[in-house]
Amino acid sequence: AGVSVRRVEDITEALWGTRVSPSTVSELNQKIAVKIDEWRHQPLEGEHAYVYLDGIWLKRSWGGEVKNVSILVAIGVNQDGHREVLGVAEGTKEDKASWQGFLRYLKGRGLKGVRLIVGDRCLGLVEAIGEFFPQAAYQRCVVHFYRNVWSLVPAGKVKTVAAMLKAIHASEDREAAMQKSAQVVQRLREMKLPAAAALIENSIHETLSYYAFPAEHQRSLRTNNPLERIMKEIRRRTRVVGSFPDGNSALILVSARLRHIAGTQWGTRRYLDMARLRDLDKKQQEQAQNQTLAA
Repeated sequence: AGVSVRRVEDITEALWGTRVSPSTVSELNQKIAVKIDEWRHQPLEGEHAYVYLDGIWLKRSWGGEVKNVSILVAIGVNQDGHREVLGVAEGTKEDKASWQGFLRYLKGRGLKGVRLIVGDRCLGLVEAIGEFFPQAAYQRCVVHFYRNVWSLVPAGKVKTVAAMLKAIHASEDREAAMQKSAQVVQRLREMKLPAAAALIENSIHETLSYYAFPAEHQRSLRTNNPLERIMKEIRRRTRVVGSFPDGNSALILVSARLRHIAGTQWGTRRYLDMARLRDLDKKQQEQAQNQTLAA
């Protein structure tokens, strides 16, 4: 829960009039760590069409210095439409090697049936996805993409550019969105914002992958918000600790919190109606068959 050893000592003294020693707390943590490790490596059952990826940076003490450690997290939507925590692991940083190791860990535990992976444009993530899940499409988080564009725009023009970006993703379908993006690019160049125009022109297609999926799912697939909300809760818990003694202790705390969240209403309530995806697949198969017969 993000409670420090000192707080545990204070709590036990308040409840029972005696303090639990740090060594006792450490022994209990070691027992918990074994159960957490078993949970992290349990096989993944069934298929998960939608997967959300993200990482969180935490502080750790290393040789008398405080350094960063990244914890990579994946959640997914299963065949019944429920959300699951698929995995959590320590990464050296959010780079290609770390994402390769993380996706290898997920695939090794049985992750399959992936149709769409949602995440930010982290270094090496897209390449790693193509290596381990080549059949899956990549959806760049729309919210993060907007922030990337706004960083290239003067503060006084952010509101105008934001409206233009939202108009792209309010389009009826992918083709209309691409046409709208071309108009936005032209408008930005007229506004003397070439860097923002170039980013949209070169990368907008990465934010439109959700159009290939059921309309009822698209709002939940455009962004990484389902995972971002969990990350906020983790940050709130880890902020109590400050700097971890090592990466493994950070991993255990994050994993414990994720395990707790997975056992709440978050994991038991249906998130999406996956029958919509099956209906879309059936419709596309029928259209393909009709085209073949017509040819």
